[in-house]
Amino acid sequence: MQTVWVIAETRDGALKKVSLELISAARSLGSGTVVAVVLGHGLSEPAAALAAGGADRVLVMDDARLATYAPDGWAAALADLAAARRPDVILGAATSRGRDLLPRVAARLGVGLASDAIEVGVDDGHLTALRPIYAGKALAHVAISGRPAMATLRPNSYPVAAGGGGGQLEAVSLGDYHSTVTAGGIETARGARPDVAEADVIVSGGRGMGGPEHFAMLEELADELHAAVGASRAVVDAGWRPHGDQVGQTGKTVSPSLYVACGISGAVQHLAGMKTSKVIVAINKDPEAPIFSVADYGIVGDVFEVVPALIAAVRALSQG
Repeated sequence: MQTVWVIAETRDGALKKVSLELISAARSLGSGTVVAVVLGHGLSEPAAALAAGGADRVLVMDDARLATYAPDGWAAALADLAAARRPDVILGAATSRGRDLLPRVAARLGVGLASDAIEVGVDDGHLTALRPIYAGKALAHVAISGRPAMATLRPNSYPVAAGGGGGQLEAVSLGDYHSTVTAGGIETARGARPDVAEADVIVSGGRGMGGPEHFAMLEELADELHAAVGASRAVVDAGWRPHGDQVGQTGKTVSPSLYVACGISGAVQHLAGMKTSKVIVAINKDPEAPIFSVADYGIVGDVFEVVPALIAAVRALSQG
């Protein structure tokens, strides 16, 4: 691959970790030029982080009109830039924004897009992608023809780029800009824990937790593991946890290094959202629970006995 673009993402003025993971994915495709593209306003710190994080070049479209994400306006800006610069590959993140933005760019360019991939490669000069299908029951190996070939990757599918420190920054002008959508404001949930979509460790709870008050126990375990707290759809539908915590086909797709499922039976839609986790630990009192079919380690027992024991064990290890 000659030129690979990675579409970086920022949040509250800081670069999101998945952007550096995308640089690693781009590097895995061969010896081509890796170009990071970042849109927004006040981008000096994210741009510098991309340059230090392994990108050969960083295209910075910094404009007050891009201060707030707008789907059609951002898609038009990216599509126009890609049409002018003609990259061979464009990679984005399978995040809420990436899943909204990249398909719009692909449609404007008239090219194919492999969504929600967990691995990319090159075969006979074509970009290939490995992506879960049928609610995670199978993996499809697809080749994307056309130029640019596009794909979105799940967070945590690749390690963070080791960095190089020599990336060149290039300011890119926005030009004419029009968006039919104007955001009146954005409310961000504040908290010390990472977003489940990007967390390296997740502790999730299901209906087996019995009620919202018992999630304090999972939060305690998450604090010890420096983890995010997730939830099943049933928990979110019951109002025990906010929708932002939901893991599954109708929530967020995650691929952490460690996923601890507490009191989660393992409905198909939930498994589809976490099946690609590197290590899955399941705790459930029902030995026939479907979650055990995907678990690397299964504990048949009462979460109200097992989780406190895990908290004590982790705490002892961290102090010893």
